[in-house]
Amino acid sequence: MKKLLILSTAVLLAHAGFAQVQVNSELKGLINQSFGYFPKLKEAENSVTTASQKVDIAGIRVPEITADAGYNYVKPKIVLPFPIGPNGELEDFQFAPVHNVDASVNASYQLVDFGRIKMNVEKAKTDLQYAKDNVAYARTQLAYQVSNIYYNLVYFQKAISIQDSVLNFLNENKRVVESKLKNGDAIKIDLLNIQANIDAEQNTKITLQNQLQKQFNLLSYTTGIQQSSGSAFDFDIAQRDAAAALTQAQTQNLEFTLANDKIKQAESDVNVAKLGDKPTINLNASSGWKNGYVPEVNNIRFNYAAGISLNIPIYNGGKKNKQVKLAQNIVRQNQLAVETLNNTTHKDIMQALTDIHTNEQSIEHTYTQIEQTRAAEQIAASRFLNGAGTNLDLTNASANFQRALLTQLQYQYQLCMAKIELARLMGYQYW
Repeated sequence: MKKLLILSTAVLLAHAGFAQVQVNSELKGLINQSFGYFPKLKEAENSVTTASQKVDIAGIRVPEITADAGYNYVKPKIVLPFPIGPNGELEDFQFAPVHNVDASVNASYQLVDFGRIKMNVEKAKTDLQYAKDNVAYARTQLAYQVSNIYYNLVYFQKAISIQDSVLNFLNENKRVVESKLKNGDAIKIDLLNIQANIDAEQNTKITLQNQLQKQFNLLSYTTGIQQSSGSAFDFDIAQRDAAAALTQAQTQNLEFTLANDKIKQAESDVNVAKLGDKPTINLNASSGWKNGYVPEVNNIRFNYAAGISLNIPIYNGGKKNKQVKLAQNIVRQNQLAVETLNNTTHKDIMQALTDIHTNEQSIEHTYTQIEQTRAAEQIAASRFLNGAGTNLDLTNASANFQRALLTQLQYQYQLCMAKIELARLMGYQYW
């Protein structure tokens, strides 16, 4: 029942997060594609396997069996005069062989460890949980990276489209000037000036195309795909106040999850360190063959032994207490790190909300600016065609219109990036 409740809660939270964020299906597909492609993520996933194996190893409690074999040549020969004969004659009696031979199988089993294995297993489990959460965190970071690349592509494609419209306008203007020059209604410098403008705008387009190609390269690097059909800044998120956003971040942002995992890891280290001065009780047994048994010291004989041992640490210079104190300090350090993360996340959320609000207002203002500069460009073009205006007037009006379009595009891009950042900070898994 408890597992069902947890699962239901997780589903509800995931559904709530999805409802708060709007994202197109292509971006979702690219993000999920990156999860199966990006090598760095596979590296993180492999760490889960490693951590799981450490849990298995930490829980092993079986007898340890070893085999030993050895040979030693010992000189001088150990002999003493000893009354051996029937009449008590003294003869040399050998107490140890010169050629010492020993072969044995030994077994040892830790009967009582006073909780060491249990604590080590718990520590390994916290490490495993950290590895799992780290994979989830790596996924969110990768999703954030892919989202940025995706909307960078939209931005540069739109910027190139604006640049093409500028070039089309300038080339049309050039044809008008060439016609006027033939009729004597324009001078050579007008044509030279407009050609210079065309060359400058063409270089700007080349720069934008270069940036666009770099984004396609990054898309291929993260997803293995080199194409995208995105054409709009359609990422959206329901805005909240900073306090509510921080509360959600503390429960859903995996940076907080990892920070809390580190606290649990440090607490496990404290528990392990506290067992440093506990005794151990071991069962020991061995059997094998060796020589050296008097009186026939050179004969190899079968032997065996069994017993129990108690190991009690008495003095280690306060090492255990120092290790406990160190582990407790690390716990405190990780707790302070959570407080720092709270402060930093709150600041970043406020910045993201400010960016969203500012860019939304700026976009509203650009609509009027675009209409005005478009009208000014049309008037300048009409005056130029009728001989009442100069080519410089027309060029300036066109530049103002272009600047207004690019300004609006930049605000739209910045708004989209701010929303993606807010979604990341609040821990939404929108893919």
